[in-house]
Amino acid sequence: MESSNKSTIKQALNEKSGFQIWWRLLRPHTLTASFVPVFVGTMLALIDHGINIFLFLAMLLASMLIQSATNMFNEYYDFARGLDNEESVGIGGTIVRDGVSPKTVLRLALTFFGIAILLGVYICIESSWWIAIIGLVCMLFGYLYTGGPLPIAYTPLGEIFSGFLMGTVIIGISYFIQTQTLTSTVIWVSIPIAIFIGAIMMSNNIRDLDGDKENGRKTIAILIGRKNAVRCLALLFTVAFALTTVYIILGMLPIWSVIALLGIFKAIDVVKKFQGKSQPIEMLPAMVATGKTNTIYGFLLGISLLISNFI
Repeated sequence: MESSNKSTIKQALNEKSGFQIWWRLLRPHTLTASFVPVFVGTMLALIDHGINIFLFLAMLLASMLIQSATNMFNEYYDFARGLDNEESVGIGGTIVRDGVSPKTVLRLALTFFGIAILLGVYICIESSWWIAIIGLVCMLFGYLYTGGPLPIAYTPLGEIFSGFLMGTVIIGISYFIQTQTLTSTVIWVSIPIAIFIGAIMMSNNIRDLDGDKENGRKTIAILIGRKNAVRCLALLFTVAFALTTVYIILGMLPIWSVIALLGIFKAIDVVKKFQGKSQPIEMLPAMVATGKTNTIYGFLLGISLLISNFI
């Protein structure tokens, strides 16, 4: 019976064997949360100062490695605490459905952290050693998100921590390593990105609300209920796009940045995909669409900054 359940879930999620086992472990639909901040922060630096392409690539790879490792820690510790099983949706399923050793997942996460540290050393040599402190703090919180005695993901602070650290902080670092300074405009522009990244976490928590509640989590979605959480998600999207419009009007962003507002259509799609749904597998498309909203907005915002640099 257990083998049958695994097979059914794998078919429903279109999970395949081979390389895809390890690809799913990275949770690729969430990696936009590491690419977008580095891209936007670097494009802001391009306008104000110019950029070192090797620093950009090192920062991008380090950020994606740290997020991937964080996803692996999530996979490992949720399994260790008995939260994940073969019917869990939204995880890589590497341990519970594919039979990969939990220790292998943990070692891989630590390896990714190690490579990120080496990249961080290069970044520090080329910019400032203060970056080492900030980077280590980010890695610590990446571990504490699901590891440690009181995982952040189990509290109402998950969205705030993920949005601030992966949005505002990463954009700030990406800008600083190129310019050796930081401006208030960079901080303000980072807020919509931070909101979208927090929205990815909220979408995940809306989808997993029932299972998380049974396991003692206290996420925002659990505290205010699924319907209110979806409304809150819609409000977050509205605030992010409204702020972008204000920034364009005030001249903090170039007029070209209006193209980033095209992300509104995907944000509306997210809300529609959540409405009337109660089963995790039914809400998976909404979760994926939330990541795409961040991708569309962030990529177009970065492109608009790139265009404005040459026109």
